[in-house]
Order: sequence, then C-alpha cells, then structure tokens
Amino acid sequence: MSQQGFRNLVSGRHKGPAAWVLRLLLNIPAIVYSLVVRIRNLFYDKGLLNSSQTAVPVVSVGNLTVGGTGKTPLVIWLADLLGSKDLSCGILTRGYKMGSAGKQAIDEPAILAQECPQARVIVNPDRVAGAAEAVKVHGVKVLLLDDGFQHRRLARDLDIVAIDATCPFGYGRVLPAGLLRDPVSSLKRAHAAVITRCDQVHEDDLAAIEDQLRRHNPRLVIARARHLPVSATSDRSHDLELGRLSDKRVFAFCGIGNPDGFFATVRGLGCEIVATLAFDDHHHYTGDDLARVCGEAVKSGAEWILTTHKDWISSPLRAFGRGDPGREYALPFAFLSVRMDFTAGRDALTSLIEQALGGTMPHRKQP
Repeated sequence: MSQQGFRNLVSGRHKGPAAWVLRLLLNIPAIVYSLVVRIRNLFYDKGLLNSSQTAVPVVSVGNLTVGGTGKTPLVIWLADLLGSKDLSCGILTRGYKMGSAGKQAIDEPAILAQECPQARVIVNPDRVAGAAEAVKVHGVKVLLLDDGFQHRRLARDLDIVAIDATCPFGYGRVLPAGLLRDPVSSLKRAHAAVITRCDQVHEDDLAAIEDQLRRHNPRLVIARARHLPVSATSDRSHDLELGRLSDKRVFAFCGIGNPDGFFATVRGLGCEIVATLAFDDHHHYTGDDLARVCGEAVKSGAEWILTTHKDWISSPLRAFGRGDPGREYALPFAFLSVRMDFTAGRDALTSLIEQALGGTMPHRKQP
C-alpha cells in the first residue's frame, strides 16, 4: 500500500466494508504497539532505563506523528539561532539513505549540511555514539537532536515537538491504526511545541489544537509557524525570483511525509497547479520516475516542474534540471526552499532555549 493510500485508509477517507474491516484489524497491532511504547516510556520515567548524559546542552526536535511535520526547517532555524550566538553546534541525525559509496548521506542530513554550514552534521543511527563523537572529536558546545522525541537513550535539556496543523494528532490513533508514534499523553515530557503550517488551517482549528496541547501539558510553551518560501532554484547557482512563478502553470511533485502541505505552499505562490504527483516519503528516484514526471507535466500543459529541496538533493533531478533538448517532454525544473517563519510565540520559545543553554532550565520530574 502506498503512503497516500495508507493515509486515506487510517483517516477514514477510504469507505466501504473492506476498508472498515481493515481499519478494525489494524487496531490489534496498534494496541500492542501502544502498550510497548507506554511500558518503555514508563521504564525511562522511573529510571529503570537510563538516558546517557552529555557534557553539553542537548536540544531535541521531534514529533508525535509519522510524516513531514516541519522538523527540518525547525532544526535549521535553531542552528541559525545558535550560530548567531557564536555557539559551535552539532546536529545529530540518524539518516535514512546513503550514497553509492556508502559515505554520503542524502535526504534530510544532506539538506542540513548544505543549509547549516556553521554546524557539524553527525549521521549515526546510534545517537549516543554520535553525541560522543560531536563533543570529543569536533568540540561542539551544543547538540541538536534531529527527530529525537522518541529517542530517549540520549538525555536532553529541552524537548521541542513539531505539530503539523493540518494533521496534528495522527487521527487520534497510534501506528498502524493511525499516524501517532507516541500517545498524545507523551506531550507531558515536552517543554515546547511549534505548530507548523499554521497558515494552512483556520484560526478556530489552531485554537483547538492549542487547547488540546495544554490539556496534556499546561506548562507547554506554544509557538506558531509557517513554511515561508524563500527561493526557487533551478540549479546550484541559479535562484529564481519567486514572482516569476506567479500565475505560471506548474506541475508539482514530491516524495515527503505530507505532500498536501507542499502543494498548499506552492499554491500560496500564486501558481496554477495543473497536476500533482506524490511519491512515498524518502522515495528513491530512478530515471523512469523522472521520465514519468516530465511526461505527465507536458500532458498537463505545465510551464514549470516544481519539487522540494529534499527531492532535488536525493535524486538525479539535477541531470534533468535544465531540460534535455533531445527529449520532447523536457521542461524547466526548480526546487522550492522554505524557512521557518514564526507568527506567534517566537520570543517565548527563544527565551526557553536561552534558559536551556544557560543551564537554568528546570528539569521537571517525569510523572
């Protein structure tokens, strides 16, 4: 089943007796998964499982749900913030795929390395070993733990959770019956939440999300943010003015956790999206995939093909980026770069981060 098909199933968009029975059956492994997660969290809370301490502050950025919630733009914002304070920063990430030589990370780690040149990106599935390398070998003064909310082996001074406003609580069920990686009650151990893509839902929906967050953790610092497009790039050195895409007919495609969020961001540029194509998250693109993209784009009457930075950097897209005159379906490609743009709560979040960096962050007891 494709990623989008799975989302349609667990969200209830797929109707009919077969879908109903399948959703019912998914509740069985979901109960087991939830029990395992709760027991594991209880063991950490009670000290039966220990978290490894580091000699430097650790700020974790994570989420409750699978799929794209905006963690990467948030990590980039944090790295920029730390850089502005002249603090050497290490970013710990597990990575998803490796290059052909087995050494070059792609997907999010490659984006982090490109967008955060002032930071040291450490790719290691063992975050504790990665933290030790970052501190002892590279001498970093602060660690950012990418996708770290569920990774409790490494102690952290600050837990920030990204909440996607378009699907904040994973349809209220844990995997595989829903999209939750952790029960929503796990928010009690978080210090802050950043509601991302807040410009894609109504104010009433945002207020309801904040109410639910505070029900689970009244002390939670809550900020709101949107994904702000900052550039469209057709190759490594050619940035396009975003205004050039306004009123253009665009074919948009991606292989990310929340493709609808990306398509909404593209529409916000004033583009006319004539067609879209969504691949699974971390899709490994082939030449045939890109030929399909180009072919469908031409059939739809598109003038531009637009994708995400993640898809561009993790595939052979750049070989097609300027168009191949020998192919009748060749169209100009570009990827869209976005930044985290806070619309509320930035000062409170920044103050909390400064407390953590200064060692004055109150370490609350876990229930």
